[in-house]
Amino acid sequence: MTAIKALASIAALGFVLAGCGSSEQDELQQWMAEERAQTKPRVQPIPEPKKFTPQPYTEQAVTDPFSNQKLTQALKRDSTQASSNAGLIAPELARRKEPLESFPLDAMAMVGSLARQGQPVALVRVDNLLYQVRPGNYLGQNYGKVTKVGETQVELREIVQDAAGEWIERMATLQLQERSK
Repeated sequence: MTAIKALASIAALGFVLAGCGSSEQDELQQWMAEERAQTKPRVQPIPEPKKFTPQPYTEQAVTDPFSNQKLTQALKRDSTQASSNAGLIAPELARRKEPLESFPLDAMAMVGSLARQGQPVALVRVDNLLYQVRPGNYLGQNYGKVTKVGETQVELREIVQDAAGEWIERMATLQLQERSK
């Protein structure tokens, strides 16, 4: 008999708990419905698109940009500029190569700088060997001539060929590498 009483009390307790749970759900559902009803979306209307009015082409007397005459003029202008610059910029092929010209710049690392007899000197590491670099020295495989040695970088002027095969100048730097621990 006590087992039946215990079972009956558990069932009664279950009904009481079930009744409490549904009332909270109902209140929550009612609150959500009220909030939805009070919230009004605020949408700005999209402005009307502007009407496109095509403009007539009035430059009919001008040379067609795709004509052979226009191409010939551009090629002549480019060739005269290239021939005038060709004598100004070119690598010094007759001079003796320095040891650091056989290595690319990305294989070099500036590891320090110092002053010798009032001249700035950079310490450059290549293949675990240290080299002293001064202004006027050459480094890299692109005819790079050192123009300035600073405490944190070496500046150099490289002479390279562009896509047309003409020699052009470009500036490059070799930055001081911080030692990693």
